Amino acid sequence: MAKMKLHTSYAERTKQGRQTARKISWGEGVTEGIEFNKSMLHYSFWSAWLAAGLLWLLVTILPHRALVGLGTMIGRLMHRCLKGRRYVVSQNLKLAFPEKSEDERSSLERRIFENAGIAVFETGMAWFWSDERVKRLLIIDDKELAAARALGAANTRTIAFTCHMVTLELGARLYALAIKPGIGVYRSSDHPVWEYIQVNGRLRSNLALIDRTDVRSMVKAVMKGYPIWYAPDQDYGPKSSVFVPFFGVKDTCTVTGLHDLARIKGVKVQPFWLIREQKGYRMRVLTPLENFPTEDVVADTRLGNQYVEQMISSAPEQYLWMHRRFKSVPEGQPSRYPEVS
Repeated sequence: MAKMKLHTSYAERTKQGRQTARKISWGEGVTEGIEFNKSMLHYSFWSAWLAAGLLWLLVTILPHRALVGLGTMIGRLMHRCLKGRRYVVSQNLKLAFPEKSEDERSSLERRIFENAGIAVFETGMAWFWSDERVKRLLIIDDKELAAARALGAANTRTIAFTCHMVTLELGARLYALAIKPGIGVYRSSDHPVWEYIQVNGRLRSNLALIDRTDVRSMVKAVMKGYPIWYAPDQDYGPKSSVFVPFFGVKDTCTVTGLHDLARIKGVKVQPFWLIREQKGYRMRVLTPLENFPTEDVVADTRLGNQYVEQMISSAPEQYLWMHRRFKSVPEGQPSRYPEVS
């Protein structure tokens, strides 16, 4: 049986080697904005502009409640149509929550897709809404907010440690608006129009973006006292990673970046995340980790995973379970996703 293919890269779609509007430097190093290029108007990019324009229109004219309802319907459609992603989510839930019954996991799977559909519009809200409209939906404990602002006002070297909840775009924007603008770590797109839209959308309230592979620029940003948004909860392969427990999987490949960045003198690691509630979005900003980092990279990375587990457990249906979190395995172990490539 042929394996399911989860996605096709832009380079493959455009028959590798074909010239596009993407500059080589996009997404490499520190990105403080991308200028519009007339070559982005090529007819091969019209569908991307149409999708972005439709998203802008809907999030601009529709109230939040309607966006949530429409996103839920889109998520249900995604659940029916995206066979490969449905398989990944199902495998993730079996691996992460072996104690749950099949019915419990099936229910959670449906809600995960519904939340992924809502996230489409939450991304548009983060990129296109005004500051005031975004801030009206923020719910945060006064003490947590005051402590986080004090840390920012002191220009403390801060790692805003979070994870890939579906609300991550709004979370980064609200952190910048409520606490302090900072630097985002992101994965650049190989599609020039989407790269242009996502970068400039993410810079509505933040200072710059750094490609996830550019560790040197991350270190420089931290040393200058800018909060740096960092989420070490995806599987980037065994290089610069260790295998530590994460939910029900004892050998989960996890990058050591949190430990490495925290070793910079004076750095505070501040866990924060955002979840959707009925009346808005609740931001949690915990006190910085104590006695962190240690000399034990494995123990520190495991501790980071424990905090990510806490974040996800507050709303497991709002986590991005669609990526293959358990893709890399120790040598000699079989694939955890045998039906996809």
